[in-house]
Amino acid sequence: MEEVKGFSDYAGEEARRREKIKEILIRNFRLYGFNPEETPVIEYEEFVKGENEFDEAVSDIFKLKDKGERNLALRYEFTFQLKRTSKNKKLPYKRYQIGYVFRDEPVSSNRFRQITQADVDAVGSGIKDEAEILALTSRIMKELEIKAEINVNNRKLLNSIIKSLGIDNVEFVLREIDKIDKIGEDAVKSNLAKFIDKLSIIKLLKILNKPLSFFKKYVGYKEVSELIKLSRIYGVKVKFNPKLARGLSYYNGSVFEVKTKEMKETICAGGSYLVNGIQSTGISFGIERLSQLAKIKIDEKKVLIISIEQDNKAILLAEKLRKAGVNCFILDKVSNGLEYANSYKIPYVIFLGKEEVKKKKFKLRDMVNGKEEMLGERELVEKLKQKN
Repeated sequence: MEEVKGFSDYAGEEARRREKIKEILIRNFRLYGFNPEETPVIEYEEFVKGENEFDEAVSDIFKLKDKGERNLALRYEFTFQLKRTSKNKKLPYKRYQIGYVFRDEPVSSNRFRQITQADVDAVGSGIKDEAEILALTSRIMKELEIKAEINVNNRKLLNSIIKSLGIDNVEFVLREIDKIDKIGEDAVKSNLAKFIDKLSIIKLLKILNKPLSFFKKYVGYKEVSELIKLSRIYGVKVKFNPKLARGLSYYNGSVFEVKTKEMKETICAGGSYLVNGIQSTGISFGIERLSQLAKIKIDEKKVLIISIEQDNKAILLAEKLRKAGVNCFILDKVSNGLEYANSYKIPYVIFLGKEEVKKKKFKLRDMVNGKEEMLGERELVEKLKQKN
């Protein structure tokens, strides 16, 4: 049975790769003081929609009903669940979460309906927390060896620009500005022309092509300037992008987006928003896109023990290897043992037969170069322990 469109199985090398990326993310999240959180995949539809019912992502939620005919939905992100989980917590409440989110939207090569998302959020935050999240993001990109550019902007700044031109429908304009990178300026001009006069559109797009120094007169400039300054102290280079809006309506301050030349879609993104009236900030990583871009090695050194009618001895040897932190398992089918090891890319094979037990020497085969050597038990364990 084939997969449902937009959903994928992950096994073997790809599953190990995804697991390694998650391990890297978790280690770095904890390094910056974030603690784990888990929330339900299914919520009440009303809670999922919240006050953002007309956002594109919210309009794409998967809806369902239980046997009690209650209106439910699959979560489309983690942020709205913070309204519940952060309540009455000591601030700042810093949490990370990794899990599935779902969006019933068109599928493309880098856009799926089930996404494994990894988020960090700080409830009760300021510009310093935003800079720290960008430093965390930069550290992760470097460890995954992804050449990325961190773009920043501020919703207050965009609002100030739009209002200075006498444009009333700010939310509509923000959504269109957010599409410039995706559909181009001409298409955005055409969309804006349905509600805004031509002169205002020309002025707006002209302003959005100006350098940072031009925006000193607008509300929000100080926050952008401070974020860039603090990021520099962290050793992080960020790029001011006045066209960056981010689609979700709940952003109320800084917004950030991480891009790479290797992929047209955004790698990760986030911004600042209110949670139960408290200023907060966060960023979200998609495991699927990170997995496509990351240049990491899966250096797990698994060992296959081929037991030639020596199962009891093989069990004792396997437990000693595991105690030393060596991943191993036993196979008693000698005929296809090497073929099996090759198919699962197991780098080492130990042969354990009557002669090996008698001589207390074990044959270790390196599956990469074909080299074999006879080793005593202690020597064998030490050698494989070093390889891990």
